[in-house]
Amino acid sequence: MGIDVEVVETSTLGDRSYLAHDGRVALVVDPQRDIDRIVALAGRLGVRITHVAETHLHNDYVSGGLALARLTGAAYLVAGADDVAFDRTRIADGDEVAISPRMRLSAVSTPGHTFHHLSYVLAGAEGPVGVFTGGSLLFGTTGRTDLLGDQHAETLARHQHDSVRRLADLLPDGARIWPTHGFGSFCSAGQSDAATSTIGQERLGNPALRLAADEFVTTTLAGLDAYPAYYAHMGVRNAAGADPIDLTPVRRADPAEVRRRIDAGEWVVDLRSRTAFMRRHLTGTLSFGLDGAMSTWLGWLMPAGQPVTLLGETAEQVATAQRELARIGIDRPTAAATGTPERWSGGDEARTGTLPVATFADLAAARDGRVPDGLPAPDVVLDVRLGNEWRAEHVDGAVHVPLPELAGRIGELPPGVIWVHCGSGYRAAAAVSMLARAGRRVVHVDDAYTRAAEAGLPTVPGQRQDDR
Repeated sequence: MGIDVEVVETSTLGDRSYLAHDGRVALVVDPQRDIDRIVALAGRLGVRITHVAETHLHNDYVSGGLALARLTGAAYLVAGADDVAFDRTRIADGDEVAISPRMRLSAVSTPGHTFHHLSYVLAGAEGPVGVFTGGSLLFGTTGRTDLLGDQHAETLARHQHDSVRRLADLLPDGARIWPTHGFGSFCSAGQSDAATSTIGQERLGNPALRLAADEFVTTTLAGLDAYPAYYAHMGVRNAAGADPIDLTPVRRADPAEVRRRIDAGEWVVDLRSRTAFMRRHLTGTLSFGLDGAMSTWLGWLMPAGQPVTLLGETAEQVATAQRELARIGIDRPTAAATGTPERWSGGDEARTGTLPVATFADLAAARDGRVPDGLPAPDVVLDVRLGNEWRAEHVDGAVHVPLPELAGRIGELPPGVIWVHCGSGYRAAAAVSMLARAGRRVVHVDDAYTRAAEAGLPTVPGQRQDDR
């Protein structure tokens, strides 16, 4: 009987958790807060969870490790050097844990993403099978090094370079790599399309294994961009020990309550696709569709502690959003409603609206004096992508306000009609809804940025003075 490693993916946050087992007992690494997925997987496999391990105190999600360990009676492996407020099995560099007669785990100190970060080498009877690398060695990149503050970023980047090389020296080329981050997570210093990797594959292209330390540090720090504001709360919450998740249904709101909450300036969030939102929505609501990274962007933009009401077509949509938000510590939405904008408005058609949608080809035509029918001419082109995207290239003459800064900078935007774009359309939809709520005339450019130049729009490299 061999060792199998099952992946539990949380694509909306860009993370993976793992369940390694020998057919009888199991180890879980870096579980998300909604541990019911892990428990169900263990049940389907017929294995008993005996150990839960954290590679580090996570900054991008609330961990489910403590709750899972308490539920199952498993040993909870957490770095002994981390200051936490709960009982755990202290683990340090060089420690070995026998998961079963067929599986053993060895802790390797790999600081870089955090100061006390650990990786775990999983071995069977014939030696190392692979390594759980958390935020250390990722597919084609490494974990970012600035999440504990800019003052530590360079020091941690040097540690990261050393840590990755230590893993590569320690393990054979065929050893599998099982990272927690790197699938769209803002915890990653870069992104890769790889679905799997090994130590040998990483030797060929990973910057930490290809570049000298100084060059790696310079390149890594230069590539870092903004990360979600809610990250500031996650590490503290995980050190304190997170409460079990509460996914009981959200209280339902009738049209009168929804109206009151909108009128009070609260965040009332439409979970439908951006296409549906632009076609018809409840005036004053905000577009964060479940077809994108809803929890990341909503959690980033919404002020901490702000009441949030969820609007979905179905109870299933609301439940999905509730689960995603709980993963980042937004535990209990204030209220929810299901149905259509007409239903949410109580039949008051005056409280619903539509917003115009365009493509980059439409924008090129409008700039050339050929405004497409049904669209207002643009006075401002607003790019809401992040800084590195802007610096790489942007539409000539566009105004840049990164989406996370938009709420506080709406007053800086010139008067007139604003055509808003991002990289694909999702962030632009959120921005359009925020601007519309503020009373601005807007057009949603729902198009891939790669089509801007194809449409004939002149593009230029970014300028740092515009990148605030």
